[in-house]
Amino acid sequence: MPLLRTCVFPCAGFGTRFFPATKVIPKEMLPLVDKPILQYGIEEARDSGFEKLVIVTSKGKDSILDHFDDTAELERSLRDRQKLDLLAEVEAVSRMVDLISVRQKEALGLGHAVLVSRDAVGKEPFAVVLPDDVILADEPCLRQMRRVFEETGRPVVALMEVSQEETSRYGIVAGSSAGGRRFQIT
Repeated sequence: MPLLRTCVFPCAGFGTRFFPATKVIPKEMLPLVDKPILQYGIEEARDSGFEKLVIVTSKGKDSILDHFDDTAELERSLRDRQKLDLLAEVEAVSRMVDLISVRQKEALGLGHAVLVSRDAVGKEPFAVVLPDDVILADEPCLRQMRRVFEETGRPVVALMEVSQEETSRYGIVAGSSAGGRRFQIT
């Protein structure tokens, strides 16, 4: 079975649920406590053993790549002012991972965003992380999903149970229990 080493982050949407803030700040860069929400997903992918991270962006999303890029001027300023704790944080972000950037030129939805990453992904299995979904777990959700994929060789999707009243807000699946926390989608 081919190795699962690539993770795709679709970051090309408009973020309309968060307007007007997302007119000037990509939704993936909105802060969750002390860092952009996307950084949580990037850290989870790195900590779950993914080596190749692909970010799908669109016009107006340059700050996403800038966040993970080297910031020599800022680093020099922090070093000169002896703000070594902040310097360590800034350096950690820029050295966290190597990213591959792919541009979605037309907003044609999530499936299309994943499709435009195909050249970067190649013909190997890959994970997709929606960066505005932060899942809190003792063991990272992505690591759990990776393990299930490696055991079964089958596609894996993270699911969340919602009330009947909330079903209109989500994509819905049907199926049956496959034992433990696994669910067989039909």
